[in-house]
Amino acid sequence: MKQITQAQYDEISHCFPTHRGNVTLANLHVLNALLYVAENGCKWRALPSGYGDWHTVYTRVSRWFKDGVWAMVFAELRARHGVEIRVEAFALDSTTVKVHPDGAGALRRHGPQSLGRSRGGLTTKIHVLGANDREAVDFSLSAGNAHDDPQGRALLSRRDRLETPKPLLMDKAYEGDEMRRVARKLGYKPTVPPRANRKKPWRFSKKLYRRRNEIERLFRNLKSFRRIFTRYDKLDVIYRGFIFFALSVMLFCVNTP
Repeated sequence: MKQITQAQYDEISHCFPTHRGNVTLANLHVLNALLYVAENGCKWRALPSGYGDWHTVYTRVSRWFKDGVWAMVFAELRARHGVEIRVEAFALDSTTVKVHPDGAGALRRHGPQSLGRSRGGLTTKIHVLGANDREAVDFSLSAGNAHDDPQGRALLSRRDRLETPKPLLMDKAYEGDEMRRVARKLGYKPTVPPRANRKKPWRFSKKLYRRRNEIERLFRNLKSFRRIFTRYDKLDVIYRGFIFFALSVMLFCVNTP
């Protein structure tokens, strides 16, 4: 079974808040309990007793997610391993996840819920700016029935302008004029095929475009975490926390000898 090691935890330990009072479970132990839940998609109550009291684990993990601890960990790992510096080309795409009945029904005052109804029922979209098949740069959530283009623009607009222009691989859902304008403004070189009805189609590198399969593999690796593959969490803040955690674990896998 995959485990987070002491050496890996030491790399990010400064991101976690200091414990107060009598604490029986170490953070590393809780991290491996979280990894078990994320990989297996089980309920917190189904956590094996060897990981300790499930409610204690859940309370600490929930606090981490709501306090943005894993967003900080992900940013730290991404910067430390130079993901954005090493990458030769970025890719932008989305993937849809089904929402389990347990993931619906929260009161709006408790927080945002990116849920959309379509033929298949309730869904959520994960929009990702990826570097390769295991390293992501950023992501956002939207309702499953939201169009990719405006969500992609919003995700890109959160990023700083690139110092060195690099290709941005996208499918036809992002070939709109405004999307390409925003990408160029931020230092990206849009690499996207034009729609068949374009009056003035443009040329693009088909050889480079083949690398867009890397983001599809990134989604495959991300969805190997069953807690990501199906959304069980009512609130975005919790589901987003699981995604930050999964992406961080994937960075550990890439950068650990």
